[in-house]
Amino acid sequence: MRIGLRIFLGYFLIVAVAALLLARVFVAEVKPGVRQAMEDTLVDTANILAELAADDFLAGRIDHGDFAKRVRALGERDVGAAIWGFRKRATTYRVYITDARGIVVFDSDGRDVGQDYSRWNDVYLTLRGRYGARSSPATPGNADETIMYVAAPIRDDARRVVGSLTVAKPNSAIAPFIARSQSVVMRWGFVLMGVALLIGVLVSWWLSRQIDLLRRYAHAVTAGARAPPPDAAGEFGELGRALETMRTRLEGKQYVEQYVHTLTHEMKSPLAAIRGSAELLESPPGDGTMPDADRARFAGSIRGQAERLAQMIDKLLALAAVEHRQRLEKPEPVALAAIAQEAAEQCAQRLHKTGAKLLLDLEPNLPPVLGDGFLLRQALINLIENAADFSPAQGEIVLRLRRDGEAQRVEVSDRGPGVPDYALGRVFERFYSLPRPAGGSRSSGLGLCFVAEVASLHGGGAALVNCDEGGAVASLVVPG
Repeated sequence: MRIGLRIFLGYFLIVAVAALLLARVFVAEVKPGVRQAMEDTLVDTANILAELAADDFLAGRIDHGDFAKRVRALGERDVGAAIWGFRKRATTYRVYITDARGIVVFDSDGRDVGQDYSRWNDVYLTLRGRYGARSSPATPGNADETIMYVAAPIRDDARRVVGSLTVAKPNSAIAPFIARSQSVVMRWGFVLMGVALLIGVLVSWWLSRQIDLLRRYAHAVTAGARAPPPDAAGEFGELGRALETMRTRLEGKQYVEQYVHTLTHEMKSPLAAIRGSAELLESPPGDGTMPDADRARFAGSIRGQAERLAQMIDKLLALAAVEHRQRLEKPEPVALAAIAQEAAEQCAQRLHKTGAKLLLDLEPNLPPVLGDGFLLRQALINLIENAADFSPAQGEIVLRLRRDGEAQRVEVSDRGPGVPDYALGRVFERFYSLPRPAGGSRSSGLGLCFVAEVASLHGGGAALVNCDEGGAVASLVVPG
């Protein structure tokens, strides 16, 4: 399981549990909270009505006095209220009054006058000077529809409790408010959970992306590919830069060790030839002197091997400069057609000595590519010189430039013997070279390696294949 998915699942679990607990707490508290607010209102109402009913109750006209008439008229009143979007047309209060024994002496609904209510908590507790309230089903056995009853004492002039007044209100009257509050809480809870999950997805994606950039960079470094340090943020960016610094230092040490070992090995052969020729030239004369032809041949061998060493060192320095670069620092628009013509002009003198003829076949009006003109020119020079080494006397070398999809392709073909099958996969290796057809000495084996490095540095590639009609064709592909 990917680390980004693990982070998201862990975050999702935490958010889901927190949202579930929060929603349950809020929803569970909405209903009791609203009912507590209603009970507080009923307490005030009951005490106000108890004071208003005291005179009629003490005078013995509670069931037909002014108080009873006004309370009964309340049932006929059109309230016409709009409470937070809910219409209210009539009151839902029921008021009943009991005497000191708990017998109902007034009922706004007119149904239970004369009934004994002394056993109900609202009446029982109030008549004993305590707070009396209860919540009972509207009909026996129906727990879903309940009515809240709150009582207040009726006192005489001596402040003695002589009766009780109860105000009753169905809990269903506040059910719409409870349902709407619970709905709002749940709806915003889901919105909050969705936003939290979206943030979790974005954070998980960001963390996963940063880690993936570092992972791909590490794999690229392990594979020896050119890879810029990851464009990460924060601590991830610092880690990427630390990895880049560590890679540069490690590669520098390995690079030096490898080059010293390879260069030492490659220099043994020309140095041995120089030493042998020098010893022969320095040997004391015997019975006869060394023929001038032999002396010239040995001197030429020393000069040729010295030139080979100098060429090897120059190309090795150029290759080292290219291999050490991870990217082009300042790429500029470069016209490959112009670069090809410049490379042909620089190779003209060498081609003239070998008798080879270079033909240019350049597609016109190609757009410039982004790159390093000097490196591209040197790469083309290496391709032309390599083709000249394997071309027969008076042979033709063709340099072509063509559009290749989203890239541009330069091909240099010759009419030589081609590349043996065993060497096709190794021609771009450092210091790998093949014997020349005319019996000349091997090259440094660095030219094609330089071409491959330049192509890679430009984001392209290099290849060398045999032609069906004979000879070989080397290609350099550059995006653009």
